[in-house]
This record gives sequence, C-alpha cells and structure tokens, in this order.
Amino acid sequence: MADNKKMVEAITSMDEDFAKWYTDIVKKAELIEYTSVKGCMVIRPYGYAIWENIQRILDGMFKETGHENVNMPMFIPESLLQKEKDHVEGFAPEVAWVTYGGSEKLEERLCVRPTSETLFCEHFANIVHSYRDLPKLYNQWVSVVRWEKTTRPFLRSREFLWQEGHTVHATAEEAIAETEQMLNVYTRFCEESLAMPVVQGRKTDSDKFAGAEATYCIEALMHDGKALQAGTSHYFGDGFARAFDIQFTDKNNQQQYVHETSWGVTTRLIGAIIMTHGDDNGLVLPPAVAPIQVVILPIAQHKPGVLDKAAELKARLAKIARVKLDDSDNSPGWKFAEYEMKGVPLRLEIGPRDIEQNQCVIVRRDNREKIVVSLDELEKRIPELLKDVHDGIYAKALANREKRTYACTAIEQIPAVMEEKGDGFIKAMWCGDEECEDKVKEITGVGSRCIPFAQEHLADTCVCCGKPAKHMVYWGKAY
Repeated sequence: MADNKKMVEAITSMDEDFAKWYTDIVKKAELIEYTSVKGCMVIRPYGYAIWENIQRILDGMFKETGHENVNMPMFIPESLLQKEKDHVEGFAPEVAWVTYGGSEKLEERLCVRPTSETLFCEHFANIVHSYRDLPKLYNQWVSVVRWEKTTRPFLRSREFLWQEGHTVHATAEEAIAETEQMLNVYTRFCEESLAMPVVQGRKTDSDKFAGAEATYCIEALMHDGKALQAGTSHYFGDGFARAFDIQFTDKNNQQQYVHETSWGVTTRLIGAIIMTHGDDNGLVLPPAVAPIQVVILPIAQHKPGVLDKAAELKARLAKIARVKLDDSDNSPGWKFAEYEMKGVPLRLEIGPRDIEQNQCVIVRRDNREKIVVSLDELEKRIPELLKDVHDGIYAKALANREKRTYACTAIEQIPAVMEEKGDGFIKAMWCGDEECEDKVKEITGVGSRCIPFAQEHLADTCVCCGKPAKHMVYWGKAY
C-alpha cells in the first residue's frame, strides 16, 4: 500500500508566505525540478503538458491569422547583434556568450539567443525583394537564454520556453494593425483559455522593448496584488529595416524599407495560472489547458463491477475530454488530495451504490461543489461543468482584480492606500514626463504597468507634479 499522507499538508498557506506557497505548489504538483545549473529548471511531464496545451491552442490561433512557423539558429554572431544600437544595449546585461568551439577560441563571440530580432532581420533582408514578397508572417517556438540574477520557476529563469512572432509589412499601417491584432489574440487566449482577465495597454517609452517604437502589453493581477506582464507585442517601424537594409521595390518601382513587428508569450504563463487561480490545496487549472480535465476515481474498487464500470466511463468520456482513470491501490483520501493538488477541474466518483442508481458524483475543483449526475447524461453534463469551472475561476479572478484596483489623485495617497488595503493596481493620472514616472516609483514603490487603451479621466492633473495630465496609467508592483 502506498503512503497515504496527504500531499496538501506540505503546502504553506498563501496568506502566511506567498512566495513559499508558490514554490511548494510548483514542486509538490510535480511541475518542475531544480537542476545543477543555477536558474534553469526541468519542466516535468505534468508541467510540460500544460505548456503543450498552451502551445496547441495559441499555435492554432496564429495559423488562423495567417502565420507560419519557422526555426532560427540558437547562436547570434556579435557583429549581427551590434547592428541595432538600442537593441543590443537593452539586452547586453542578460546575454550569455559562447567563446570556444571545442578547444579552439572562436574568432567572433556568439551570443546565445536572448531574442531573435537580428536573426529574422538578416533572413528578411535575404528573401524580401518586392512588394509581392510581403507580408511575411512568421513565428517560432523555441527556448531563449537571459542571464537573470534573481530567478523563480516559470516567472524568471535563465532559460525559458516561448514563442516569438516576427513579421514584416509594406506599410506602417499594416504593421501597426498586426501589432494590435496579436495583442488581441493574446487577450482572447488569456481570457477564454486561461480564465485570466487582463488589462490591455501601451508601455511608457521608458519601459518599451529595446529598439521598438511602441510596445503593447497585457497585464494581469495575481492573488497577492502584484502585476504580471502576460504578453507583449512590439511595433518597430522601419528602424530595424534601416539597420539591416531590408528594402523592397514597391508597386511604383521605388525602393522602400519594410515595417516590422514582433510579439511573444512565455512559460511564465504557467506561473500566472498558478498565482491567479491556485489555492492552499494546490493548483486550480483552467479546463482548456488542464492535462487531465476529468479524473475518474472508483470507490470500493475491490467490489465486483466497479472497475469495469469505471473503465467503461473512461472510454465514453475520452471522446469529449482528457480523462484519467486512477485504479491504483492508493486510498480514496490520498487520491482526492493528489488530484486537488494537481488542479484537475472535475473529479468523478463511482462506487457500488452509484452503479445501482445509474449515477455518479462529480466534484468541481474550484469550489468543491458535489453534483450527482445520471450516467445517461454524462456526455451532456461534463462539457457544461467544465465551462462552469472556467466561468467560476474567471469571475473569481476578475473580482480579485476589481477589489484590488484603487484610484488615486495625489501621490501621497498611493502608499497609504496600499498599506491599508494591500498591493494591487493603482489607477492615477500622468503628465507623460519620465521624471514623474521615476519619482512615483521612487516614492511609492509602484512602477508604471501600462497606459490602458480604456482610458478614464480621474483628474485634470498629474498625480506627481500637478501639471496637466495626458494619460491615466495603471501602476503596481510586479513580478
């Protein structure tokens, strides 16, 4: 008989120590394992299965919008990286370098890919010649390396998985439309697949991507009131095109520079799922990305007919959901705790009495509601209940964000509000001056997260300097 100790007993309460709670979950739910390389992790099968589902859904959305997958090299010659000055300066502190090939010192250092703009630019310069070659709508699913000083699983690691889209267009209007379209794709994915509400907006100039003219983002709020940037989309204008000489002949037989974009999300989305939906018993997974959507637990499985009926239900439900039958010899209590820890949206219990009454008991992970369902109605009820779980955790996350969003009209209000009510989003007006942006962070500890597309007029003047305000900004502490 396996050890029946409940795994949930090992989880620190999030109210006691949120950081420890998070670490406990990623370890106890078997999402990751640490390695001998500091800041790098093994993504274990259950964690990787979540990423595969994220990848599958997003990849389908990319293809629906006309994008094709490619694969670029891992290494970037230093001379290539140096071609765009702002870009290389922005990434220089995080770059890892290869200086030897075997036992021989390389003539030129090779950067281990922190992002792939320069590689794509070199490629586009070789293949784009005419307006007929445009647009090029590319994406790749790869790992990248950024030499972070402080790391945390999924949220900030030295090597992580992501997708990065790179596109080139004939006009600025087309490129800007692409940038906005992909931000909307990310928004729809986060809200419809991850049940995670997000704020859409534009980064301030001081916070935009190195080399970009404009960076758009989606910001989510975690359980503890800290913000997490869940995705970004960048409009480069023709800056990279000029640096890499990416020109094409237009319909008037004139030479023009292309206009470029890039956009990406990473495995930090798994961290976002944990911190948006998890509780003190473990993960709470959105059904769309849960590796197991329904777990079938036979009760009194030693009795005649129970395992046969459980296997029959698995075969039926496998046509409409991702299903697991746990017929191991662990006790029901251990299994309940195990699958709560793993965040499985629905638990289906079937025992001798249920079989007699042609029913089963289904337990929702998000609120532990028990529902008695006729076995004849399972194909109808399971999809309905999965949608109920999605809607329930989305509503809970949205309520947390609304409860933790505070409007302030004076800078001294910000620390007072956060001390009284806890961390969260601060909505406040801003004059657009970077000096004021820096001063707000210095005085209050909150940085600008984005200038939301949905603007509100909270006051006529900047929260910091009292000059006329240009934008309402979301501010907050962030991961």
